[in-house]
Order: sequence, then C-alpha cells, then structure tokens
Amino acid sequence: MSEATTRNERRVLVAVDEGEESMYALSWSLKNIIFQNSSDTLILLYVKPPHAVYSPLDSTARIDHPETPGYLFSSDVSAAIEKYGQEVADCVLEKAKKLCKDLQNVKVETRVEIGDPRDVICDMSQKLGADLLIMGSHGYGVVKRAFLGSVSNYCSQNVKCPILIVKKPKPSAGAGK
Repeated sequence: MSEATTRNERRVLVAVDEGEESMYALSWSLKNIIFQNSSDTLILLYVKPPHAVYSPLDSTARIDHPETPGYLFSSDVSAAIEKYGQEVADCVLEKAKKLCKDLQNVKVETRVEIGDPRDVICDMSQKLGADLLIMGSHGYGVVKRAFLGSVSNYCSQNVKCPILIVKKPKPSAGAGK
C-alpha cells in the first residue's frame, strides 16, 4: 500500500476543456469522488492544441525570392492566435475552479499543457503521479469517433492509473416542458 493511500491522500487528475461534458464530469466527481474534508489534491488539466507548424511545402514561395518559403501567418497573427488560446485556457480553468470553490481541505492545482490531448493527458497522469484520472465523454457515436478519434477511449487504453469516464446524461424527452 502506498504512503499516499495510508494517509488518505489522493492525486485526482480531471481533464477539462470547453465542452459541457468535462464540466459535468468535474461536477459529478466533486459530488461523488472528492470528499469535502479529505486531503486530496485535485489537478485540473487543460490541453491546448499544438502550435501550427508549416513546412516549406505548406507555404507559398515569395515571387521576388522563390527560394525563400513564404509564411502562412505573420508574427502578429501568430501572437494573436497564441493569446486567444491562452485566454480560452484561462476561461476554462476559471470556470472549473469556480466549481471547486467550496472545497475545504482539498488542494486544487491547475495545469495548462500543449499538444495532442490523448498523449498529453496520458503523459501528465503519469508525471503528476495521478491516482485517478477523470474525464468527460463527448459521446460522438461510432461514425464521428471513427473520424475524430476518442480522447477518452485512447486514454482508457493507454493511461497507467485507473480512469473514470463520466457520461453526461441526455435530456429526457419530457424535460423542458
């Protein structure tokens, strides 16, 4: 039995993104997994998509210097894209932290990483020593999952710690009347 288990301390990693599903998973875990007076550490992880990198084959050559590849984005545009990406990450994490505001003894940490969410989530769960990974499921179905891939499915096959995938219930037919 690990030292963390004997002291009743867990490191719980929750992957969050812009979708309702991840916030539902976080909310569900706060009600069912993270206990108010525990000594758990809750780590909120947001993964930004990787920066676009373009090879000379992707860009157009300049007319006045055909040997010099052109660039798809100027440095100003690249900086604006980076700034917007950071604002999205900050907004998502702020929303997630608001859900955690009532936790007493639980330490809440936030992390922003860059890369393919599938790889980053698996890597960070190991690097951060997560005892549990919690994720939402977008529930795309077979066709969309075949084209887009499923982050939660990939993680369930590749992460080293236990994983909990929380599905947001679909509204019932009579709801909203």
